[in-house]
Amino acid sequence: MRTTKIRAALLGLSVAGLALGTAPALAAGKLTVSSPQDPGSWDPVDTFLVNWAAVATNVFDGLTYRGPDLKLVPGLAESWEVLDEGKRIRFKLREGVTFHNGEPFNAAAVKFTFERLLGEQGSKGPQRSNYTAIDTVEIIDDHTVDMKLKSPDPVLLTKLAGYGAMIVPPKYIAEQGEDHFNTNPVGTGPFKFVSYAPKVDIKLAANPDYWGGAPKLSELEYRFIAEPSTAVAELQAGRVDIVLPPTIPVGMVEIIRGDANLELVSVPGPTVTALRFNTRDGVTKDAKVRKALIMAVDRTTIVQQILAGQASEIASFQSALSFGDDPALKPLPYDPEAAKKLLADAGVSEGTRVQIDVRGNDQTMNEVAQVIASYLQMVGITASIQPYETNVLLNDIIPQGKTGAMFQQSWGGWTFDYDNTAYSMYHSGEKWNPYESDPALDKLLESQRSLTDRTERERILREIAVSVADRALEMPLYNSNAIYGVNKRVKGFVPAPDNRTKFDTVSVD
Repeated sequence: MRTTKIRAALLGLSVAGLALGTAPALAAGKLTVSSPQDPGSWDPVDTFLVNWAAVATNVFDGLTYRGPDLKLVPGLAESWEVLDEGKRIRFKLREGVTFHNGEPFNAAAVKFTFERLLGEQGSKGPQRSNYTAIDTVEIIDDHTVDMKLKSPDPVLLTKLAGYGAMIVPPKYIAEQGEDHFNTNPVGTGPFKFVSYAPKVDIKLAANPDYWGGAPKLSELEYRFIAEPSTAVAELQAGRVDIVLPPTIPVGMVEIIRGDANLELVSVPGPTVTALRFNTRDGVTKDAKVRKALIMAVDRTTIVQQILAGQASEIASFQSALSFGDDPALKPLPYDPEAAKKLLADAGVSEGTRVQIDVRGNDQTMNEVAQVIASYLQMVGITASIQPYETNVLLNDIIPQGKTGAMFQQSWGGWTFDYDNTAYSMYHSGEKWNPYESDPALDKLLESQRSLTDRTERERILREIAVSVADRALEMPLYNSNAIYGVNKRVKGFVPAPDNRTKFDTVSVD
């Protein structure tokens, strides 16, 4: 039996500098944050959206926590042991923690959370497939649980720090119902839900009894502002204190830099953007055509000129920080003459039309799409750009397989592990894979999930990336920096690369 034990004491942790039970400090001040998207539901099992996590990180906690430094530390579990060669994890839970409604956090809440995630309710959302390695959660005592796995999952502890694994209150959901919970979330986090106006804002208040110490702020409001120019104008006017990624287009970077009251904060993040192909319909059914379209576009110039260096090129759908990224894998070169030849060989006539679907509120991507259309025109392809409201594109057009020839996919890759992206994008039957079904690729994706040998697992992940590139399932574009606009009255702000900033230690003048 191999045992790995991690304890907060050994890590020298002091969450927010306070021990559990320390009298909370008096909170003061309101922070207003602009977010480009209302996720529509605050239930952790309903979403994959980074803009959900930007808010929900302040409402919910997981058993583990990963902050802006990307290090994994204890969350609601103060320690854990990995047992039985990775097939069982024993979590020792924090004592004295309560949900915002006064309901106790305990082993029963953990068991309920994961049975719900892996059951009928979780099956309605996109998160369950990330946690299918979990077989059962067994209560040892009120503050100890065993998570038994069907097979080892080397990324599970990181997954437990976010999204579907956020711990939810059993009694509250049973009494109030699922629909109520969607719009009136209750967690154990540093801020408590106050009100929610769909597509307008969500208002939170400080949780003075937070187990990590009371927040320095008294109020936290997220306003949903999809239009970048409006968000930046509100920031300049002082009605918004922070504008979250990916709101700020590169064209507005100098506006923020030129304002004496504002600060531009840009950090490398996990978010990657690609144009994925409809491999079922039209000319893009042919891999030769897909490769031609990739070779027709000068991605280097796009990064340097259109994105002003606030991004980096990618060869696969992951950032350089991702486990599984292969620096030896190079993207198809920009070669318009070779692209023309491939199109001719595939029998594609000049003037053939293709449609590019994009998120309508993503100003940067809309500019990039216009440039891509110009490049395609140079090889005889006429591209039209179809903008969609983000939730429509993500919840209807893509999952239902109703896209044009190419469609924008921007993905957070928040685990910094290629599995989290690749399984969702390429495995048969997944929400984000409406067109492909490849048994060989499915087998590769499944095989690496149970491996604890990092070297072998990395080899398979790189093989997956090569397979995707060989079949040209997408046009890899760029890895974006996370760009924040911040009013200088905000103190103690540490930008999170994955946009999951916890605001409990932030204050305002």
